[in-house]
Amino acid sequence: MDSIKFSVIGFGRIGKRHAKIIHEFEHSSLLSVTDVDSGQFSAFDELGIEGHTYHSLRDFIAKDNNTRDVVSICTPNGFHTEYAVKLLNAGYHVVIEKPMGLSKESCLDVIGAQEATGNRVFVVKQNRYSPPSEWMKKVVTEGLIGDVLMVQVNCYWNRDERYYKDSSWRGTKDLDGGALFTQFSHFVDLMYWVFGDIKTPTSTIKNFTHPKLVDFDDSGFAQFEFLNGGIGSINYSTSCWDKNMESSITVIGSKGSFKVGGQYMNEVEYCHIENYEMPELPQTNPPNDYGPFKGSAANHHFVIENIVETLNGKSEPTANAFEGMKVVSIIEQIYNAAKK
Repeated sequence: MDSIKFSVIGFGRIGKRHAKIIHEFEHSSLLSVTDVDSGQFSAFDELGIEGHTYHSLRDFIAKDNNTRDVVSICTPNGFHTEYAVKLLNAGYHVVIEKPMGLSKESCLDVIGAQEATGNRVFVVKQNRYSPPSEWMKKVVTEGLIGDVLMVQVNCYWNRDERYYKDSSWRGTKDLDGGALFTQFSHFVDLMYWVFGDIKTPTSTIKNFTHPKLVDFDDSGFAQFEFLNGGIGSINYSTSCWDKNMESSITVIGSKGSFKVGGQYMNEVEYCHIENYEMPELPQTNPPNDYGPFKGSAANHHFVIENIVETLNGKSEPTANAFEGMKVVSIIEQIYNAAKK
């Protein structure tokens, strides 16, 4: 298999994770990183990588001369689609961290650039690789639970002052977008991946415990119907005291019910399906550890492997640009319903 050459744009916490995995995977190499803050580059040296550093996207595109195959976009959310379009037009494949963007319209711009250039777009949805997620997809897709009647997603996390105090972009409407974009888009993605698109949402959005964040939500309820049948809801909050509480999805079908729960949808807590014996699943990878905060499952290595295999003609993207756009559209629909 040919080795794939990467660069990383945005060398903060998640950019460093991309860099480490790319550097360590036998069929990929990291040749450069870009960040407006040169202080971040010390971590590049710590990884033991000999490569280039750039201070802006413009500088990277001007000087790189297309020596990389793929660029990982790990910037604040508000730059994802703008940078993706520029990189696609400059001749690169791109991998976009979640969320793909902050509006359906901007995601459609990326899809347009992909179609115009023929370059590939990969969207990071690493929770799809967790064993409970793969199991859920299988039992629903194969119709083992019959008709889907109800789906309830609950996401209750902690993101308090410690999370926002050291960042200039977190908690801002234009660069962060909201809790559904930054904290919970992975779980919206799992819902979409398994049950499809939604219609007629109603929602209530609040900011209970983050008074310093302007025009920004920390909690909400949303109800909707699925285009494929059944009704659903998402209930979420980042106002849990001190630590994350749970991320779960409860499903009621005409032939059975189940609940995937834990703090990160990392275990099957309940399963009762007609003529079905629950198998023993592999253990889910631990969550990404960000000091006082925990994120979703540490599955980014699967994402990088999928990109390498796809560009070698051995696979297809686990999450493509259209799917990334649909998740953004669902979140946008929920936020717009709250305004009404």
